[in-house]
Amino acid sequence: MLNILSIVFTGLIVGVLARFFYPGAVDIGLFKTILLGVGGALIAGLFASWRSSGNFGDGVNRAGCLASVVGAMVLIFIGRSL
Repeated sequence: MLNILSIVFTGLIVGVLARFFYPGAVDIGLFKTILLGVGGALIAGLFASWRSSGNFGDGVNRAGCLASVVGAMVLIFIGRSL
């Protein structure tokens, strides 16, 4: 149960940061913001595991957090393009 709560909290933080740094207004609700943040973290994690041969999931680092926000911003861009 604690893992689910941490995923939701992390998704909320990453989603809010992505909405803040994305140029222009992003009109989505709280639930979609959480999904956006979780999706951005998943994209960053998949890219990191593809780029590195090991040491995936060794903890929280600044580069991973930044990559999660960038991944969420990519999802905003894709969503607006469709």
